[in-house]
Amino acid sequence: MQRPEDIIDVRKIVQGRAGVMAKIEKPRAIDRLEEIVKLSDAIMVARGDLGVELPLETVPGLQKRMIRMARRYGKPVVVATQMLESMITAPVPTRAEVSDVSIAVFEGADAIMLSAESASGQYPVEAVATMNKVAVAVEGDANYRGIIRAAQTEPEATAADAISAATRQGCQKRSDLAAIVTYTASGSTGIRAARERPAKPIIVLSPNMRTIRRMSVVWGVHCVQTEDAVSLEDMVDRACVIAYQEGFARPGDRVAITAGIPLGTPGATNMLRIAFVRRDGAGSS
Repeated sequence: MQRPEDIIDVRKIVQGRAGVMAKIEKPRAIDRLEEIVKLSDAIMVARGDLGVELPLETVPGLQKRMIRMARRYGKPVVVATQMLESMITAPVPTRAEVSDVSIAVFEGADAIMLSAESASGQYPVEAVATMNKVAVAVEGDANYRGIIRAAQTEPEATAADAISAATRQGCQKRSDLAAIVTYTASGSTGIRAARERPAKPIIVLSPNMRTIRRMSVVWGVHCVQTEDAVSLEDMVDRACVIAYQEGFARPGDRVAITAGIPLGTPGATNMLRIAFVRRDGAGSS
């Protein structure tokens, strides 16, 4: 993508059958970055191509700028290219590559991406395992939360953003809160919850398999396909049962549930409820 108009053209072609991830690789795209981010469903930071088109020393700063802008607008952001380049031919990475991967995670990227390392390299399994170990280690580091909070953007003046922020704050204060459960049709509620980078797992419930597939690139979400709840009681029970069945909550735990009232209304997240997981896995408010 080089222009916002490119995204508009793609949307006309796909007609809603797919999301649009803008791969940022050209100087012209940097010049109109904010417009592109606003129009896209997700962003890919293509460092290899950027390093060819622009001075190498400018790429790290651009990476940070793009990640922060994507998070500000609630758009998933992928950092890609040459992350574990040496593992195309070697079973272990260099220390510099490990540091490179960790920086992307510390900065708040939703996903980190391998290409040749796993597509045509000699050690694809080891490369994926290494990247996973680095990501898990970074998110467990004592400095991670502080760095993420320092780059946190203020929530927008919407009910959905206010509820997402309140849910994240609740996770910090309540030790008995096991997970966040969000009901969503389009995926926007799950993305907003992930933007807050809460300390607890996010379970996204949606009746739409297309939404669930799109959410696979979003930070920290575990997606489950389920029918829309038919009542508030059903909503609480369904959330607690799924959190229990998926291994995120045990009897005696509590889960935070966000949804829109009336139920099933797209883009109407306006409710936060704390529910108690009973012995049978069902819930009570």
